[in-house]
Parts: sequence; structure tokens; C-alpha cells
Amino acid sequence: MKFEYQNIDLPVKDVIPEIQQKLQESNTLIVKAPPGAGKSTLLPLALLNEPWLEGKKILMLEPRRLAAKTIANRMADLLGEKAGETVGYRIRFESKVGPNTKIEVLTEGILTRMIHEDNALENVGLVIFDEFHERSIHADVAMALCRESQAILRDDLRVLVMSATMDMPELSKMLNSPIVESKGRQYPVEIHYTGESDMRLLPELTSKVIKDVIKNHEGDILVFLPGQGEIRKCEDILKQSLKDIMIHPLYGQLPAKQQFSAIVPNKNGKRKVVLATNIAETSLTIQGVKVVIDSGFERTAKFNPNTGLSRLETIQIAKDSADQRAGRAGRLSAGTCYRMWSIATQSRLDEQRRPEIEDADLTSLVLDMAQWGIVNAEDLSWVTPPPKGHIAQASELLHELEALEQNKITEHGKELHRLPTHPRIAHMLIKAKENKQLALATDIAPLLEERDPLSAEVGININLRIEALRRFRSEKIGGKRLVRIEKIAAQYRNMLNIPVDNSTFDDYETGILLAYAYPERIACARPGNNAQFQMANGKSATAGHRDDLAHESWLAIAHVNDRHGVGKIFMASPLNPRDLMPLVKTKEIITWNTKKGGLIATEDLRIGSIVLKSTPIADADEDLVLEAITNAIKKEGAHLLDWNEDVEQWQNKVLSLRKWNPEAGFPDVHTKTLLETNGEWLAPYLRDINKPEDLKKINLKEVLEYSLEPELQSKLKTLTPSRIEVPSGSFIKIKYQANGSEPVLAVRLQECFGMKETPTVNNGKINVLMHLLSPGFKIVQITSDIKSFWDNAYFEVRKDLRMRYKKHFWPEKPWEEEAIKGSMKRRERK
Repeated sequence: MKFEYQNIDLPVKDVIPEIQQKLQESNTLIVKAPPGAGKSTLLPLALLNEPWLEGKKILMLEPRRLAAKTIANRMADLLGEKAGETVGYRIRFESKVGPNTKIEVLTEGILTRMIHEDNALENVGLVIFDEFHERSIHADVAMALCRESQAILRDDLRVLVMSATMDMPELSKMLNSPIVESKGRQYPVEIHYTGESDMRLLPELTSKVIKDVIKNHEGDILVFLPGQGEIRKCEDILKQSLKDIMIHPLYGQLPAKQQFSAIVPNKNGKRKVVLATNIAETSLTIQGVKVVIDSGFERTAKFNPNTGLSRLETIQIAKDSADQRAGRAGRLSAGTCYRMWSIATQSRLDEQRRPEIEDADLTSLVLDMAQWGIVNAEDLSWVTPPPKGHIAQASELLHELEALEQNKITEHGKELHRLPTHPRIAHMLIKAKENKQLALATDIAPLLEERDPLSAEVGININLRIEALRRFRSEKIGGKRLVRIEKIAAQYRNMLNIPVDNSTFDDYETGILLAYAYPERIACARPGNNAQFQMANGKSATAGHRDDLAHESWLAIAHVNDRHGVGKIFMASPLNPRDLMPLVKTKEIITWNTKKGGLIATEDLRIGSIVLKSTPIADADEDLVLEAITNAIKKEGAHLLDWNEDVEQWQNKVLSLRKWNPEAGFPDVHTKTLLETNGEWLAPYLRDINKPEDLKKINLKEVLEYSLEPELQSKLKTLTPSRIEVPSGSFIKIKYQANGSEPVLAVRLQECFGMKETPTVNNGKINVLMHLLSPGFKIVQITSDIKSFWDNAYFEVRKDLRMRYKKHFWPEKPWEEEAIKGSMKRRERK
């Protein structure tokens, strides 16, 4: 089918010939176009008949399901067709594609799966990354895999990156790609700043702004709020006072029918207020909007690798998000945007949003890489590399889920990867199948993935949710949230080919299934309980004191955050410890506890960090002992080892030479660095260490000296002497500085009589800084030029010294006199 894009009045039309030419010449292109330019709908259709695409299809990635379906339907409409013919879409658990589909609009995670099934994407000619500035983790992973495919298998595979707000020169350099920019047809948007907002009163403050806008402006209003809670509260406030205006919430968990009603004009012509999360920032055109009200906040999940937990945080948006949101008011005509912050705050906002890959749980990413055969994440070409700590945490979990072994994917890991869900859920489903509990697992899975269908007052027991879901299925009793959960449960049942099951079940069966999904969150009650539990990952978690599960001995915890260092439990199930026997492991544990006397060696029966039984052992594995001691030194070595003045001076000498002679190759010997690398230079001296006193006996200066190459040891001795001989014959200590500044020679002034030149170190290149002292060892002058001191400042110093030390000899020409050592007093002139 040949598509005549010239007849459609959208701004991107003007640059389509240039885009076609660039894609003819290059396999990667960046297109920058403002909202409303038509890049998401018109451009893919205009590329359908390019010669390099012959026999292949276009895949276009969208960050959100609603946008994917809306854009696919809009393109199909432009062709006079329905979705599923030339243009189709695939989102999780739903697709409309046919045998003749040439353009597939996908949510981003689906492309990653397609690449795993076909590394070369043989039937694909072009991959379009729409709204790439949103920097979702799925988009970053898919981009890295596409670039890998381009580099190794398919240099003819085209990649088109589209965005409205990204820093294009930086991205162009990363991708080595040309840029085409469409100016679009953005109508002017007048910006108003309402002043700072209190996050705690955001729904109330936003409602007031909305009411003022309704009085002073025409047209529909789009309001950006951080999350569902604020949206619902704001909706309740508005419905009490706005009778003739339609109030529409818009967020990701909302049923599709309600989402679509929010973006299309009201059938009866009524004015509309849409209360949306950042789902409405890009791709979607909400018809009729002339005013945007921006709260300036968004809610995002941040993963903490130290706890292995994610938590939702409400943060201020970046400038690029603020621009995107304001632009919604000027897509169809001139508009207005009210920003609920000050101009001063605007100037302090970050320029661009943080890529999701920097804050997300990377378990699925690491499994994707393992399936691809990539052990080291650094081997891929990332726009933003994933944090090493998050990668390590994900790898540890996947080893625990038996998906990886020595960083290589196992057969079980391949099974997990085939299921279109998080590896935790996939592991639970496979284990449930082995235990003949699959029907229960398919009810648990959507409850873990979706928003809690019951209120917090019900308590944390997930079994109450399962009962509510089964009651909803059999009796059609329950809230609206259960509709979506049942829909996903049905999709899991269809995928696994099992029937509906509404029978009764044992809470302990739920517990062991949760334990499979979250093995590190198996938890036992702390002594004395107090509703506190120790999880297998070593962290603590707490339930409400009045909760039905607060006094259980064992829990399997599903949802928990890391608030204030102690996790708050949101969803869990009681657990029978007998069911945990297959998860119990015998492990030799060697730890160092300074307060308890040093090295502790035991053979433990444990689940993660939960110790069930511990037996002391005498002959511990030497490698484990060494690892325990080196780890202890990393954490508290500044106190465990004898860091005396001689050691400090040795460090300062090396650090000074490192600065003075960078080409010589002296290492970084800051204390922090030495502690981190102690296993490399201290290990040979740790074999007979058992207690803190043994560590204090180590001659640290000697060990550090021998850690240097012989050539560097020789240079250190020659270039940085510990003492310098002064004219009196005394050998005076030099004090070197860690920052490489002039070393200090503190010496009595009388011992320097007769000194013609300032002493030096580093082969004469560095003067020492002389602290000249009185007979009472008080500093009377600081100089790095002794000749200049004799010629100038000495005479003022002499006056004072003659008054204070009358019995001492203070000559007029000290550079010609014999130095005085010891306590020698005034003498006769010759």
C-alpha cells in the first residue's frame, strides 16, 4: 500500500524527504520534533515504501500501553483500516496483529523478547524508539541490544530515535548519528507561576487553582499530579463543587475504557478537567485542552541495592518534563500553563530527568543479558550504563532463584525467561507447577504486580486478597480494582492452560509460594517480637502491632519498603517453617567481630541470614578466614591496624611524590584506598591473625614499604629523606604533607646560623618549609627562602628574641656565624 502523506497537514511532513534521504545513507537517525508535529503517526506511514524496507516491517516502541493502542488506531484510521491490518499493536497480554501487518506498535519490554527469539530481527527493517527522552529502562535495554545487533549481525537494520526534548548533540555523539529537526507547529503557551506548594496539601491547593482557572479561561483543562492518591482526592474535592464539568482521572492502572474517555471530547460538549499522572506528558493528544495546571511533582520507583528493595518517591520534575507538560496546552491552539512553583524553583530544576536504568531493579535486565550470552554489562553499548551495585544485586538474586550459575544462564533460567513476567514471579509459577499449586500461583501473581485491591485497614495478609478475588469471580462481589486483577489472572491461566479454581486453600501454601518469589524476604520473628521480623537478607521489617500477622513466628513477605532503615510490611503470608526445609543450607560462616574478640568460625544451618542452628568449628577454611579479616579491615581497619605517625609520614611521602613526579608511577596510598585494597598488599601477613591485638602487632610501615616495587622503594628513600642535617650537626625530622605541599622542617633558629641555602627534597626540586623556632620551641618565622629571611625579616625577629631571650646569642650576621646546638647560651665575640 502506498501512503500519500503529502495530503495530511502535520508539521513533520516538511522534513519527511530529508528523513528518507538520511535513512537511505545511514542506519541510525535522530528526529527531534515538538509535541503535535505528527512524528508518531505520520512518519512511520511515510516510511512504509522505502526500498531498504522491502519485505520487512517497522517496529515502533512506545513507553506506555495507552499510547501504543491510541497511536496504532490513529495510524490505521489514516489508512482507512482497523488496527490489526497494515498497522497493529502488541502490549502485555494483548495484541492486534495480522499476517499482513507492516507496522507494529509495541510497549518496550516486548521488543527485548523479540530480539531474544530472533537475535538478528530478520523480518524487521526499522526500529523506532518514540519518546526516547523518557529514558525508560526497557528503551535503554532495547537500544543496547539493537546496537549490538547492528554491530555484529545486521548493519542494514535501521534505528530511528524520536524525541521532543532530549539533548540532541550529546545523543548524536553517542549514537554517531545525524539529526533531523522539525520545528513543528507549537502554538504559544503563556506561563504563570503560582508560588511554592506544600506537597502535603497538594490536592487541596490544586483544586483551588483549577477553580480559579475555570472562572478565567475557556477550554478543557489538563492537570498533572504525582499519583493516583492525589488524583482521587482532588477528584473528590472538585465533584463537590463543580456540577456541570466532567472530571476524568487518567493513570496507568485505570481500566482502558476510562482512559479513552479521558482523552476524547465529551459527547455532550461538556467542559472537561483531566487529572493525570505523567502518562499524559507525551504521545497522547487530549483534544480540547487549552490550559495545563502542573503540580511540578511525579512519583517514581527508586531501587536501593543496599537493601534490595524499591520504594516510591515523590520528586520534583525536571525542566524537560515541565516543558513537555506545558506544551500540552499549545498543541491545537494558543494556551496557558499554570506552574505550581516559583520562578526561583524553576531555575533550580534539573535540566533533564534521570534515566530509569539508574534507579531501577535490574533483575530482568541481567537475565536478558544472560540469555543473550553477555556476562559483563559493560560489553554492551549503553546510552547510560547501569549502576554496578544494582547489577551485582540482581545477579545475586538470580543465582538464588537458580536462574544463573557462575553468571551463566541455567535451563531453569531459560524457563524463567520464556515467561513474560518478572523473574521472581516466573520462578514462583514454575515451582508452583511442580507442587501442583499453579491455580493459586496465578491468583497470587497479579496481586503482586498490581495495586492492592483492598484498603490498608484490612491488614497485610495477602490471603484476604486471594479470597476477595475468588469471591469476586464466583459471586461478582468486590471493588473495581479486582476487575483488572482478575483480567490479568485470566491471562496467566490462559498462558499456562489451567482452569479457574475458586476452592479453599491453605494460607501456608501461599506462604511457600511467596517464599519462592522472595527468598530473601523469608522472615522470622525477632525475640520478644514487638511485630518486628528479621528477613533472610539480614534486614529488619515491621508489621502493625494490631495486625493479625504481627505475632506469627514466620512470614513470607511480598511487599515491603526500606523506610528509615526498617522495612514496613505491606503484604505477607504466614509461613510454616517445615515447608522451608528444601531452602535450608549448611554453610561454613567465618566472620570478624571486634567486640566479641575477633574471628568467629561456625557451621550454620541457615536460610539466608536467618540462623537456625550454629556450631563452632576449629579448622576453618583458610580462604574464608582471610576473606573475613580483609572484609573487616575494609570496614573498620582505620581502628584495627596501627596507623602510627611513621605510617602516616610514609603515606604522605608517597602521596607527595605521586604529585611531584606523576610519571614515576607511585600508587594511591590514601587510607581509604589502602583499606579497600588490603587483600592485595596485607594478605600474606594475615594468616595467623585471630584477635584484634594480633592486627595491632603488624608493623604496618614495614609491610607498606615492601608493597612497593624495589625501584620505587629506592626512589622513596632517596627523594624523601626522613631527616635533614642542619649546620649545627643535628638531624631534624621532616614532616611531609598528604596534599603534596612543601614538607615542614621545624628547627630552632640558632641551629640554622651559617645556613646559606634552603634545604630541599625530591632531588632539589622542592624547598622545605622552615618553621624557625625560638629557644622555647615556639614558631617565630615560617619561610621557604632562608637567604631572604636573613636579609629581611630576621632583624625584626631578632629584636623580639633579644628581649625575650636575653642570655642567648643573636648575631647581626647569622649567615656568617657558627650554629648553636643544644642549650649553649650567649658567648663572647671573637
